[in-house]
Amino acid sequence: MVYPPNTIYIIGNSKAPQNNPITHMYSMFFIGLVIERDTGLIVDAGAAGVLPLTSEFIKSIFINKNIEGDISEFSKEIEARYFGSSQKALIVAFKDAQKKYFQIKSGKNIEG
Repeated sequence: MVYPPNTIYIIGNSKAPQNNPITHMYSMFFIGLVIERDTGLIVDAGAAGVLPLTSEFIKSIFINKNIEGDISEFSKEIEARYFGSSQKALIVAFKDAQKKYFQIKSGKNIEG
């Protein structure tokens, strides 16, 4: 897929639980978000080191939502719908991505 020039790509990461296969492969949990820079609309999403179905499900949680939204609303939806062992890691990774987005929006330079 080709993304328009007004989009940015942000990776959010967190530690995955020790009993999670993601931890054994990557030692971290990652989500990637493609976001419209000006509006904050999430246009695509994915997660590293998970089954394709899991990544598609995670995508369905975030696509067409605004990254500037209330973190508690995102957390509630994740807790109500996503029952993988990396549930908490997903929430923390999203918080990390959201923090990076706000840094970018305010003009601060961030490192991967």
